[in-house]
Amino acid sequence: MSLADRIAQELKAAMLAKEADRLSTLRLLKSALGYAQIERKTETLSDTEIIGIVQKEIKKRRDAIEQYAKGGRPELVAREQREISVLESFLPQPLSAEELEAVVRAAIQEAGATSKKDMGPVIKAVQAKAAGRADGKTISSVVAKLLP
Repeated sequence: MSLADRIAQELKAAMLAKEADRLSTLRLLKSALGYAQIERKTETLSDTEIIGIVQKEIKKRRDAIEQYAKGGRPELVAREQREISVLESFLPQPLSAEELEAVVRAAIQEAGATSKKDMGPVIKAVQAKAAGRADGKTISSVVAKLLP
């Protein structure tokens, strides 16, 4: 079953179960997917494209949490965290720290990186191999730690 089909099924199940929070989050995700289809002028999105969109939506919520925390709005922080937990259910199992480090070491060797100046190509290679199983910030920090 494709990720788009799974999202549609989850949306239907949330409607039937009358889960308002989950339903609103899934509707926002479906809307974001629709906008991406229009933007890319395509009928369907691949699972990798959908994972990228889900990650983008999670990043938006993390940024919002930061702002709400600064503004002293704990109820909005809690809502955003609930939305993140719903969205994370559509992501593949994240890489462990050891697995990510192994992927980064392999990418460094493949790219022939020798210094921090070579971080860009290494990060791109790791993102391609991780395929949505690690976020950019984590990848960047591991690459920075491993490059001299």
